[in-house]
Amino acid sequence: MRERLDCAVLAPGREDWAGALRGPHLGGRLMLHIPQQTHGSAADALADPAMARGRYDAGLLYVDESSIRDWRTALAALAGRLPAVLLIYAVGLRAQAVRDLMALGAADFVRPPFCPEELRARLDHALNRLAPARISEHVPAYGAGLAGSGPAGQCAHPVRSGMPEPPVTESEIHLCDTILDRSGSELEAYAVAVAMQRATSRESFRAAKCQVVARFERAYIRAALGRYAGNITLAARMAQKHRRAFWALMRKHDIDPAPYRRTAAPE
Repeated sequence: MRERLDCAVLAPGREDWAGALRGPHLGGRLMLHIPQQTHGSAADALADPAMARGRYDAGLLYVDESSIRDWRTALAALAGRLPAVLLIYAVGLRAQAVRDLMALGAADFVRPPFCPEELRARLDHALNRLAPARISEHVPAYGAGLAGSGPAGQCAHPVRSGMPEPPVTESEIHLCDTILDRSGSELEAYAVAVAMQRATSRESFRAAKCQVVARFERAYIRAALGRYAGNITLAARMAQKHRRAFWALMRKHDIDPAPYRRTAAPE
């Protein structure tokens, strides 16, 4: 647990509310800051240079019915490149609206009235869950999917559909290597980002879905083989799939277990 957490309060149009929270809380264990970019849109607030440089451990977004559309747009545009762990200060929002924001990358939420103890506890939980990597290392860049990676970070074979694949980023490779440790909300955030990007292309729903599913399959199979040193039986058992079905997926994606056996550390 961190001794001190620095959290930026991002509340465009609510400067008075944010200013009242500025300063130390809980004996200095929680420091709330007001970034320089206090005016403008939600996208401007997230693009503040101090946020991009990692000046803050987290950001608290003031979201109500009048601003939720701007925050949705800003989070969707930055999916995979969020500057920090982001929590929602949900003012009068319905549960579905909060879930939508979390699917776009928000780590958690709090509701009024403001309680520094609750905010500190939720920040600790979110940071510990995502440590040691930051948000930007856990979610691929906007439009990037779940491409698989081999033992040495080698990209998996592209889907044989004749459609171009998005470029593979380092954060995407890191995701694939650790996909077995991901939570459902994290994987949902990837799916939302990919779906939004694909929906703006000329691909049909079926073609886009096939690419997303294939990328997930490759990443999962490679991660399972890596965990069990290329042992197909153990990997299939962990995946709760019949060995033949697991082997069929390996053949479908041209995945060879041999490299995982060669790179496995000796017991």
